[in-house]
Amino acid sequence: MANIQELLENGVHFGHLTRKWNPNMAPYIYTERNGVHIIDLYKTSAKIEEAQAALKKIANSGRKILFVATKKQAKDIVAEKSKSVNMPYITERWPGGMLTNFVTIRKAVKKMAAIDRMKQDGSFDALSKREKLQINRQREKLEKNLGSISDMTRLPGALFVIDVKKEHIAIAEAQKLNIPIFAMVDTNSDPRPIDFVIPANDDASKSIDKVLSYVTDAIAEGLTERKADKEKAKANKEAETKEEVKAEEAK
Repeated sequence: MANIQELLENGVHFGHLTRKWNPNMAPYIYTERNGVHIIDLYKTSAKIEEAQAALKKIANSGRKILFVATKKQAKDIVAEKSKSVNMPYITERWPGGMLTNFVTIRKAVKKMAAIDRMKQDGSFDALSKREKLQINRQREKLEKNLGSISDMTRLPGALFVIDVKKEHIAIAEAQKLNIPIFAMVDTNSDPRPIDFVIPANDDASKSIDKVLSYVTDAIAEGLTERKADKEKAKANKEAETKEEVKAEEAK
């Protein structure tokens, strides 16, 4: 369970100025100090635990969790944490239609793979200098925007968002497709479109890092269990096959 002391030390409890608040966040606000709202960390801890259980289940089922954070102080943390559990992430501009027009996005990712194949099979070398330059530029642009989702062959099982105000387009697309949304929600944001609200400071990198540590630990656990279940099933199948062979031989 998320440790209250750890959350406190990492400034997870600091909300926004009281005049910038969203009244729908009232249930998660503990008090106000020097014109700033203070988030109730007991509620944050409980909500982290709830999110962990759900994310662990999704990871265990083999579906991907797409992390979305394009704000400066969250980008690097999200990229690092997502990579650690082999999950896709968007830290550059959200590509409009990323979810609602997933077929087109997949085509762009395939284009990237096709360029890589050209470089491997030597057909790239046969191109003129100008064509090479154009293709390299195209590849770089695709890599920057979509490189982190190249392994995502189908729609994600969930979305994890940092800053729901900034990533409102991503949230709207996920809502349209009934994809569960997990998010760190600050006191200036509307928690209503979010399925799993984690009330937390979404501006400080220490706070983002701490919350994501709890989240990715749960995902890693789900993945480990999935691997163990697969190995167990494989071992059982092999044992069954051996028994069948023995039984046949005995006949």
